[in-house]
Amino acid sequence: MSGFVPFWYIVIAVLWTGFFVLEGFDFGVGMLHGAVGRDDVGRRAAINTIGPLWDGNEVWLIVAGAAMFAAFPGWYATMFSGMYLAMALLLASLIIRGVAFEYRGKRDAARWRRTWDVALTVGSVLAPLLIGIALGDLLHGLPINSAQNYTGSFWDLLQPYAVFTGVTLVLVCLLHGATYMSLKTTDSMHERARAAARRVAPLTAAFVIGFIIWTHVTASSTFFLNVIELLAILAALAAVSLVYARRDGFAFTATAVTIAACIITTFLDLYPNVMVSSTNPAYSLTVHNTASPPYSLKAMTVVVVIFLPLVLAYQAWTYYVFRKRVSVSDFQPPAPPTTAVPEPRPAVPPGRPVRPVRPGN
Repeated sequence: MSGFVPFWYIVIAVLWTGFFVLEGFDFGVGMLHGAVGRDDVGRRAAINTIGPLWDGNEVWLIVAGAAMFAAFPGWYATMFSGMYLAMALLLASLIIRGVAFEYRGKRDAARWRRTWDVALTVGSVLAPLLIGIALGDLLHGLPINSAQNYTGSFWDLLQPYAVFTGVTLVLVCLLHGATYMSLKTTDSMHERARAAARRVAPLTAAFVIGFIIWTHVTASSTFFLNVIELLAILAALAAVSLVYARRDGFAFTATAVTIAACIITTFLDLYPNVMVSSTNPAYSLTVHNTASPPYSLKAMTVVVVIFLPLVLAYQAWTYYVFRKRVSVSDFQPPAPPTTAVPEPRPAVPPGRPVRPVRPGN
């Protein structure tokens, strides 16, 4: 096996992990912007915490899909054709989110803005849910025949483990977004973001523990958890403790580690498979039988080694530039100017001259 094959599997795992760590808090803000923002000005402020960042974060998803297509075309073909309807729903949810960001402020009408607020919330829930279901299906197994063709229906994708994986990622994104808004907002919004994090943190930790145990039982033959699985559980429990201790920065770091460990666990337990066949384990797709030719992988490796550091540096610079907290007062409409009313002068009787006022009188 070419040494580039495992390298590109690692690259794809890193891209998916980076997508969820960065876009995960975008999803969380989208879910919570109505609850934390409360009124129109607050919702606008909540959205602006991710305004300069969300579209750049979504690029990680595009690059992850492109890397799968280029490095493992067999995997890409089976996955995207078998999950065609789910992928269409995912694309629709991402489009709705993007349109909501851009169109919400185009009209100064309450009903118009409420409609796009609902669209933003729904899209932010559906996207991590659908991606989580897809990742869960890869590991748990789908009906795939000897020709590497998916033979099931849309409903076969909604198996219990996959749905549980999707719900877990939604909850982790929700907590990730709440801790992010705690860092990026001030005053009453800051406190509401903290309150939202406290409400969702225990449930999120419970689902993460359940997901890790279920994943370990499904994919591993050993009794003890591996290091990444254990890290996911510890990070989730740490996030709960830090949220209640009001340590916003450390809590956000803990949620980032939690979501990263969950995604890495999926890819780590999946390897060397890329899609498990529930029809016959011999029909499973692996890194060996779905990879591109060695020369293609070598050429792609040169490109990624040159350009990936540049992209990471640019994105880090973007986060540095837009590091300032967002306040509701930044979006309050300006107060109308006040016009000074001159004091009335005493009336002068007709025909009487006005005596000028001399200095000192």
